[in-house]
Amino acid sequence: MKIEKLHGLIAAPFTPMDNEGHLKLETIGPYAEHLVKSSVAGAFICGTTGEGISMTTEERKVVLEEWIKTSAGRLKIKAHVGGNCLSECKQLASHAQKVGAYSVAAYAPSFFRPGSEKELVSFLAPIAMSAPELPFYYYHIPSMTGVNMTISVMMEEAERVIPNFAGIKYTHFDMYDMQRCLAYSNGRYNILHGFDETLLCGLSIGVQSAIGSTYNYISMVYHQLWEAFNHSDMEKAREWQQYSVKVVNILNKYGGGVRAGKAIMGLIGIECGPCRLPISKFSREEQEAMKNELLEAGFFELYETNIHHINKGSSPWIANSPLKSE
Repeated sequence: MKIEKLHGLIAAPFTPMDNEGHLKLETIGPYAEHLVKSSVAGAFICGTTGEGISMTTEERKVVLEEWIKTSAGRLKIKAHVGGNCLSECKQLASHAQKVGAYSVAAYAPSFFRPGSEKELVSFLAPIAMSAPELPFYYYHIPSMTGVNMTISVMMEEAERVIPNFAGIKYTHFDMYDMQRCLAYSNGRYNILHGFDETLLCGLSIGVQSAIGSTYNYISMVYHQLWEAFNHSDMEKAREWQQYSVKVVNILNKYGGGVRAGKAIMGLIGIECGPCRLPISKFSREEQEAMKNELLEAGFFELYETNIHHINKGSSPWIANSPLKSE
């Protein structure tokens, strides 16, 4: 398979739900419009941020279908199809190809875990073969799966047995291994940066595309960071990365990027509801406290300035770092 080199930001959307945890498919259309206007290149559906592992196979299918329908070719829709049951992963991959997804990805099973790179690829290969016309990515996220291997070694096995292998969604802090992945086979494969708060580190070693949850609501921060990096303005790039870290610190204080990030979507007018158990619902007190911290951090002013630029039909980038006045 000829591998298309990916560039830019890919958002990892939250899955909209009501207070009882039922899907709210009607929210996906406006959500897709929001991402298109935010100038992201694609959307990674039903991954960690999308709570895919907490959803049924049928739910994951209908959510993917709605994203493909409402984005109408304006976003690259990457379907996460991983899980613990191989037959269900294969169903999801086959379905993704049938309904027109751009690519598929799967992480390692997290209960009965593979003990070697070869065992991991043996699990992934049938999933990839279920969507042979689509690029296949391995989603490396050991903080969630507990499977932590040398991915540059795993790539050798994947290249050998998975014809549609296209790269790695690399959500880990091992920059040494990530550099080896980027260099593997003369840089043939896409290595997608997975931690928003260290994007600048990824850019410095050659990353060309990234998938993240905060790209749902502060994509402008990363556009500006990337633009500064491309113009060798490392001082400004670091300032924007530090602002990202400030927002991520607030997220972590209120339960992390999935729980707190989903609540932030409601604060900007795209109501995605609460997470499914075992992730607890936000209380009113927590919501108000987080909102106040975001206000203090200049989050809403930054967001509104970006919306103003978008509505004028201009670039989503803005001129100055919100840290300048500090």
